[in-house]
Amino acid sequence: MLDRVQEARRQIEICNACRYCEGYCAVFPAITRDRAFAGGDITQLANLCHNCRGCYYACQYTEPHEFALNLPGALAEVRADSWERLVWPSGFARVFQRYGGAMVAVFLLATFFVVTWFRLDVETFYDLIPHEVLVAIFLPAFVAPLALIALALWRYWREVGGTRITWAQLRAALRDAARLKNLDGGQGQGCNFEREERYTKGRRAMHQAVLYGFLMCFASTCAGTVLHYAGWPAPYAIWSLPKLLGVPGGVLLTLGAVGLAVLKPKGDRKLGAPGVWGGEMGFVLLLGFTGASGLALYAARGTEALGYMMALHLGSVLTLFLLMPYSKMVHGFFRLAALVRDAQGKGL
Repeated sequence: MLDRVQEARRQIEICNACRYCEGYCAVFPAITRDRAFAGGDITQLANLCHNCRGCYYACQYTEPHEFALNLPGALAEVRADSWERLVWPSGFARVFQRYGGAMVAVFLLATFFVVTWFRLDVETFYDLIPHEVLVAIFLPAFVAPLALIALALWRYWREVGGTRITWAQLRAALRDAARLKNLDGGQGQGCNFEREERYTKGRRAMHQAVLYGFLMCFASTCAGTVLHYAGWPAPYAIWSLPKLLGVPGGVLLTLGAVGLAVLKPKGDRKLGAPGVWGGEMGFVLLLGFTGASGLALYAARGTEALGYMMALHLGSVLTLFLLMPYSKMVHGFFRLAALVRDAQGKGL
């Protein structure tokens, strides 16, 4: 941890002296507001970085220059380390970041077999698992990871010196997060994520598809819960609110995850954190599988495959929930906190 922070500090101080990339993203204006950088400042800058990589290709001090700057890579290492340190238990997070693909497969198999203890010759959702059992399994599996993430965010906020949050600061952060502003490269040309000097907006579009697809799927689940307790249990027709939200949300989530999975191997690994590449790819594939299994579940209505599709989808959702604090899902929470802290630094 200490070596990573020291290396990131060295590079940030050079960037602060140069300031050629000041307009690229939120990181560089934040750098110019300070002259000295404590450990918490480095953690904040690392989580503010969206890894668009434009600064690397614009920099005159990358290798073979003796300064050997690689700011996206240095910040990516600190960022991954902050997730591992601040989320409890840190040991589990560290294992997932390195062996995420294998862990996703193990969790999927385990949760699938748990679900398939119930009978699979079903016609409705609750024929597979009674509603009371479903709540007993999924409510703790959702609330407990959120509690761990809340604890991690509290520790992060203390480390970066955050103060009382105002509505103006939260609104500014949410606006930037909703637009994924910092994935436009600062100049509106998009990310430099792919190798060499090729700017595209593909990565931003895929992130937006995943973000809004996930939010729509979550809203669909909430709508279904409200309808159930209001006396209208599942299954729901295509014109119902759960389906109007869930089907397009599942399509967006699946397409966005597939797009990110295709794009990720094109990126230069040295400009990220190579040690967590497997965990990041495992998380992207899990997101895509969750969206695709939800769509397959809807398509399987009235067929003998319905029970198996239910088991696959519930297993993927349960896996996503349980791994949420340790997978790259947590980066969204940390990044929003970093945007709020940045708004405080701007004096909002």
